Amino acid sequence: MGSLPPPIVSIIRREHFSAAHRLHSKFLSDEENKQIFGKCNNPNGHGHNYVVEVTVRGPVDSRTGMVMNLVDLKEAMHKVIMEPMDHKHLDLDVPAFKNLPSTTENVCIVIWQGLQKFLPPGLLYEVKVFETENNICYYRGE
Repeated sequence: MGSLPPPIVSIIRREHFSAAHRLHSKFLSDEENKQIFGKCNNPNGHGHNYVVEVTVRGPVDSRTGMVMNLVDLKEAMHKVIMEPMDHKHLDLDVPAFKNLPSTTENVCIVIWQGLQKFLPPGLLYEVKVFETENNICYYRGE
């Protein structure tokens, strides 16, 4: 009789960051940007207090009792989210948004891509970004 496979568990870690941005696409005219993005196209930008939830999912290691060390997840999130984005203007200060509109969708994707570089392969399950209490976006690498 074989042993049972290890249980699969999800771990979620949350971070908060504040940042400004302007919803604007260089691929659209000024008029199209105003029409599509409305007040969020303000040339001076506007800000949010973002909440990011990162979910890792995988087997529980029988030796450590962990899917991964939460200290490692915290450090990866600090490098990918807090250092480059907290108290910054996303469009002006974060190179990833130089040619990419700083929509919540793209913030999710940029965070996902950054975390992939620091986390063990296959563990990153979801990045969820709360732009506001009512506007939430998630990405699962699809």
